[in-house]
Amino acid sequence: MAIPMKSIVVTNYLDLMDSQREAALATLEGIADVQLWQRPVPKEWSIGEILDHNYLLMASSYPIVKFMWERLGWYGRLQRNRPYTTEIEDLYRNPKFPQWVGFMWTPRFNNRKPISFKALKKELRDLHADIRQFYEGKDEDILGNLCLYDPLFGWCNLIVTLRIGIYHDQLHYDDVIKQSVAFKL
Repeated sequence: MAIPMKSIVVTNYLDLMDSQREAALATLEGIADVQLWQRPVPKEWSIGEILDHNYLLMASSYPIVKFMWERLGWYGRLQRNRPYTTEIEDLYRNPKFPQWVGFMWTPRFNNRKPISFKALKKELRDLHADIRQFYEGKDEDILGNLCLYDPLFGWCNLIVTLRIGIYHDQLHYDDVIKQSVAFKL
């Protein structure tokens, strides 16, 4: 049995996931926990809520991805010689994208039920470490031929699913960075 080659595409996505998270978290160094949960305006999420929302989206899709691999990997192996895509447009930046769907991942923590910045960072980093551990060493041809359906994105293979999560995170990390600037003025 041939040893699968390390996927450069998946490795680059995982590195991007980690680097964009760390860049956003670095802008928050020195932030007080009370500032983390302070909403910039009513009905707009605080930095802590945004980070928790990002966590929840990735944490909700990760078990599905693992299930696909564990239970349907045989199908991906059968289809491994078929072409697949590894890229997708960043639909989160499209003005027509329904941003209102974020309510499905309503933050667990807020100014009435906060957690420390340290705990929030640990939770995000641990989840991303689990995702990295899952994807690393997996055969790209199998990942690329296992698909799940998303009502907004359509049929997505497990590589594209990872990329969508990274796009989502970056959209909100941009918001975190913008809000963090306000605290440093």
